[in-house]
Amino acid sequence: MKKRYSKYITPISIIANLVIINAAIFFVSDRDYSNILFLMYVNSFWLIISYYTEFYKIFRHTKIIRVIAQTITQFFLFFLAYFAFFGIFKEGLIVNNQLKVFLFIFTGITSFKLLYFYFLKLYRKGGLNFRNVVIVGLDPTSKKITEMFSAKNDLGYRFKGFFTDKKNKSANYLGSIKDSYSYILDNEIDEIYCTLSLLDKKQIKELQEFANVNDLKVNLIPDSKEIYNKNFSLEYYDTVPVLKIKELPFEKFETRVIKRIFDIMFSIFILIFVLSWLTPLLSFFIKLESKGPIFFKQQRKGLDGQNFICYKFRSMRVNKLSDKAHTEKNDKRITKVGAFIRKTSIDELPQFFNVIKGEMSVVGPRPHMNIQSLRFEKEIDNYLIRNAVKPGITGLAQTRGYRGEIKKKSDIENRVRLDIFYIENWSFLLDIKIILQTIFNAFKTDEKAY
Repeated sequence: MKKRYSKYITPISIIANLVIINAAIFFVSDRDYSNILFLMYVNSFWLIISYYTEFYKIFRHTKIIRVIAQTITQFFLFFLAYFAFFGIFKEGLIVNNQLKVFLFIFTGITSFKLLYFYFLKLYRKGGLNFRNVVIVGLDPTSKKITEMFSAKNDLGYRFKGFFTDKKNKSANYLGSIKDSYSYILDNEIDEIYCTLSLLDKKQIKELQEFANVNDLKVNLIPDSKEIYNKNFSLEYYDTVPVLKIKELPFEKFETRVIKRIFDIMFSIFILIFVLSWLTPLLSFFIKLESKGPIFFKQQRKGLDGQNFICYKFRSMRVNKLSDKAHTEKNDKRITKVGAFIRKTSIDELPQFFNVIKGEMSVVGPRPHMNIQSLRFEKEIDNYLIRNAVKPGITGLAQTRGYRGEIKKKSDIENRVRLDIFYIENWSFLLDIKIILQTIFNAFKTDEKAY
């Protein structure tokens, strides 16, 4: 019996969530709203939104930060849909209990989701709901996956070994690629991971056909260096298949609207609840240690290469090299207060004013000094693609460790690679994940944060 399908996990989650939603409406809401119209509206929108946010797509390898990001995304959109009902059907009238109902739904579903997530990990850690896996072809990328299988038993993977045509003395070596077919059938293997860099098209096709016949799952492991490429969509002209380049997320009007609404709401929250008290406090210490303005202002390139004034809390003594020389490790220009706010990224917070003005976004490619941008435009392939979106206070490259001083060409190449990946694969969920990871990184020691 195959063990790779957890067919009851998603239905249980959906049913439990709908029970919580309807219980909240029935027991907490005003009686006027315990009617079929309101119930159909709320339940339908919950399911529609969860489909587009992939709220129920939780896999074995899913991290808790993704679960939290999914939850925030789901409830941000559900909040808008929930209270839109009163604007549509009640001319803007909101009954007093509705906020309480929403909070009850949020608390109940979030608690259930997190508890269910950890219960499944414990369930798999106990040896249940497991999958037997093998790897066909082994390179550095697939080797990292084998290490993950071995180190994290709560994922429920039982790594049996790998096949490769190159002789190997490893204890996990099971034989050549041809040997894999009989081994897979004899040992009840559930999933096959194929390393694309070591297999030709014929071998991949044969493995896929073998998997289809024997009801197995095949996963393809690409070369990790090939992280960005425009995806293609398959369309049929009558019966003729045609590959079309997919429309990028930022080419869609709705993407720009959703991102702008979130930027404004999140920035207002930071301005009111963080910068309102942090600015006067930091102003005192910045002025106490060195002469000069509270805010550091510098021209940066933004959307479509247009210049704008980027704001920061001043972290250096006033100097003539601020627009020419990038910060270096143990830079003597940095003050003691400046070292702290740079290490925790607090110096970037005034850029929420740039977000309100529409010059920046909360998440996007980080803007570089103009003198650097001019050089990178000439030296780095695809660098100008970054200008297709607004620069961000934080970005994917920063959360992956590519921040601070650029010592070698590969540093900027990796930033550009990840920036383009972000542009081509944007989602609201990805933005939330990047924000959460940025907050998490602020509390960690980062050797590049100087």
